[in-house]
Amino acid sequence: MDRRKALRNMGLAMGYTVATPTLISLMQGCKTEKVLEWTPDFFSKDQGMVLNQLVDIILPQTDTPSASEMQVHLFIDRFANEAIEPEQQEFMKMAMGKFIEKAAADAGVEGAGDLGTEALETLLSSTLKISKEAQEGHEEAIQAYMESMTSGGNASLDDASARYAFASNVRNMTIWGYKTSEYVGEEVLTYLPIPGEYVACGDVQELTGGKDWSI
Repeated sequence: MDRRKALRNMGLAMGYTVATPTLISLMQGCKTEKVLEWTPDFFSKDQGMVLNQLVDIILPQTDTPSASEMQVHLFIDRFANEAIEPEQQEFMKMAMGKFIEKAAADAGVEGAGDLGTEALETLLSSTLKISKEAQEGHEEAIQAYMESMTSGGNASLDDASARYAFASNVRNMTIWGYKTSEYVGEEVLTYLPIPGEYVACGDVQELTGGKDWSI
């Protein structure tokens, strides 16, 4: 199996082929939720607390709202619950469990509900800030896991690779969900509701001031 296809199916770009209208629908649904009253659909309550902290570690408040202010954690929970296959759901829960276990052990606490931002940020950083060779090693391990799983074999994945898969997924999905939100799409990115002239090749600084285009 091609490595890119395996990773797309299983881990590092989980479900990113979902149609844009589906994403917008999920994000619009999240807008009506009250964060303080939020009960996750897919994750447990404690896992939801961890996810809430992680998205803000990845995209904290600066001159733009934080990821949690854009309710990205609700989006990720709803996306995992409604838009990915059961095998991917199992993989996500397993990988998140390995990540939380490590964070709790390193911090000397009992579980997810006791984890603070510092412990999560430390593990997230050490998991993602690794050499290219280490990244490739994790990707190959995930590929082998996927191939074994899809062929009906006894799939297993080492804890470090599982943590890497989870951290990568959360980072990518946080950025993805943030850019999909209405406020960021219209107020932060370059937004053109009625497309005009097509410029095949141009300087991004001149065209958009260096900003990405909104979807």
